[in-house]
Amino acid sequence: MHNLTLIMEFCETRGLHHVTRHVTAVWPNAKQEHYRLHCFANLASAEPFRDHFGGVMFDPKRNRENGRARGAWHRKDEYKRILESGPLRVPEILRD
Repeated sequence: MHNLTLIMEFCETRGLHHVTRHVTAVWPNAKQEHYRLHCFANLASAEPFRDHFGGVMFDPKRNRENGRARGAWHRKDEYKRILESGPLRVPEILRD
Protein backbone atom coordinates (compact mmCIF):
# COMPACT_ATOMS: atom_id res chain seq x y z
CA MET A 1 0.00 0.00 0.00
CA HIS A 2 1.31 3.46 -0.83
CA ASN A 3 2.18 5.98 1.89
CA LEU A 4 -0.51 8.46 0.84
CA THR A 5 -3.18 5.73 0.89
CA LEU A 6 -2.14 4.74 4.42
CA ILE A 7 -2.39 8.35 5.58
CA MET A 8 -5.75 8.98 3.91
CA GLU A 9 -7.30 5.78 5.32
CA PHE A 10 -5.96 6.51 8.81
CA CYS A 11 -7.42 10.03 8.84
CA GLU A 12 -10.73 9.00 7.27
CA THR A 13 -11.43 6.19 9.75
CA ARG A 14 -10.72 8.52 12.68
CA GLY A 15 -12.51 11.57 11.31
CA LEU A 16 -9.29 13.61 11.27
CA HIS A 17 -9.45 16.53 8.85
CA HIS A 18 -6.20 18.01 7.61
CA VAL A 19 -4.67 19.96 4.77
CA THR A 20 -1.37 19.22 3.09
CA ARG A 21 1.32 21.86 2.70
CA HIS A 22 4.93 21.79 1.61
CA VAL A 23 8.02 23.35 3.15
CA THR A 24 11.73 23.35 2.41
CA ALA A 25 13.79 22.43 5.45
CA VAL A 26 17.31 23.90 5.60
CA TRP A 27 20.00 22.68 8.02
CA PRO A 28 23.13 24.53 9.24
CA ASN A 29 25.31 22.47 6.85
CA ALA A 30 23.23 23.87 3.91
CA LYS A 31 21.52 20.51 3.26
CA GLN A 32 17.93 20.97 2.06
CA GLU A 33 14.92 18.68 1.75
CA HIS A 34 11.32 19.26 0.76
CA TYR A 35 8.77 18.05 3.30
CA ARG A 36 5.08 17.37 2.92
CA LEU A 37 3.26 18.62 6.01
CA HIS A 38 -0.07 17.29 7.21
CA CYS A 39 -1.66 20.22 9.05
CA PHE A 40 -4.43 19.84 11.61
CA ALA A 41 -6.63 22.48 13.20
CA ASN A 42 -5.43 21.70 16.73
CA LEU A 43 -2.91 19.67 18.70
CA ALA A 44 -5.54 17.15 19.84
CA SER A 45 -6.15 16.18 16.20
CA ALA A 46 -2.44 16.08 15.33
CA GLU A 47 -1.34 13.84 18.21
CA PRO A 48 -2.97 10.56 17.05
CA PHE A 49 -1.43 11.13 13.61
CA ARG A 50 2.05 11.73 15.05
CA ASP A 51 1.72 8.79 17.46
CA HIS A 52 0.94 6.45 14.56
CA PHE A 53 3.19 7.81 11.79
CA GLY A 54 5.96 9.53 13.76
CA GLY A 55 7.38 12.82 12.58
CA VAL A 56 8.19 16.24 13.93
CA MET A 57 5.74 18.89 15.06
CA PHE A 58 5.83 22.02 12.90
CA ASP A 59 4.38 25.40 13.88
CA PRO A 60 4.35 27.71 10.84
CA LYS A 61 4.30 30.85 12.99
CA ARG A 62 7.37 29.74 14.93
CA ASN A 63 9.28 27.47 12.52
CA ARG A 64 8.95 29.33 9.22
CA GLU A 65 10.95 32.50 8.67
CA ASN A 66 8.93 34.84 10.91
CA GLY A 67 5.72 33.11 9.81
CA ARG A 68 6.22 33.95 6.11
CA ALA A 69 3.90 31.80 4.00
CA ARG A 70 6.70 30.74 1.67
CA GLY A 71 9.55 30.88 4.16
CA ALA A 72 11.98 28.00 4.73
CA TRP A 73 12.09 25.89 7.87
CA HIS A 74 15.51 26.64 9.35
CA ARG A 75 16.36 23.52 11.34
CA LYS A 76 18.89 23.77 14.14
CA ASP A 77 19.40 20.05 14.64
CA GLU A 78 21.77 17.78 12.72
CA TYR A 79 20.59 16.58 9.30
CA LYS A 80 19.50 12.95 9.16
CA ARG A 81 17.74 11.47 6.16
CA ILE A 82 14.39 9.89 7.05
CA LEU A 83 13.75 6.64 5.17
CA GLU A 84 11.14 5.20 7.54
CA SER A 85 8.62 6.77 9.90
CA GLY A 86 6.11 4.49 11.59
CA PRO A 87 4.51 2.39 8.82
CA LEU A 88 5.69 4.80 6.09
CA ARG A 89 8.68 3.92 3.90
CA VAL A 90 10.65 5.63 1.13
CA PRO A 91 10.50 3.23 -1.87
CA GLU A 92 13.77 1.43 -2.71
CA ILE A 93 14.00 3.15 -6.10
CA LEU A 94 14.19 6.57 -4.37
CA ARG A 95 16.89 5.60 -1.87
CA ASP A 96 20.55 6.37 -2.57
